[in-house]
Amino acid sequence: MNRKKFEELVENAFDAIPEEYRSKMENIVIKVEDYPTADDLEKLKIRRDSLLLGLYRGVPLPKRSVWQGAGLPDEIVIYQKDIEKICRNEGEIEDKVNEVLIHEIGHYFGLSDSEIYELMGGQS
Repeated sequence: MNRKKFEELVENAFDAIPEEYRSKMENIVIKVEDYPTADDLEKLKIRRDSLLLGLYRGVPLPKRSVWQGAGLPDEIVIYQKDIEKICRNEGEIEDKVNEVLIHEIGHYFGLSDSEIYELMGGQS
């Protein structure tokens, strides 16, 4: 899938997030990259031959302090090539993009992997 089409899927997934959550998201960018960096994999203790579908880089809302100044935005990164590796068609890619984006937004709000998994009804 070309990058423009994939980015449209990410935009559509974000637009589908309920407004009550989107309105609480500040100073964050969502971007698409082909693959995670070696540095990201190392920090997460993930083998280089493993797949990473998305990543939240930042300080979750519950861990923020009033003493923190507004700095660089937090990031949610969606890894296109790793998602495409596990999906057979465009519909599966779209579903996976939705799932990964929701997962990473969950981290922004301070949820753990197990809490996100539970809220998504065991889908993640």
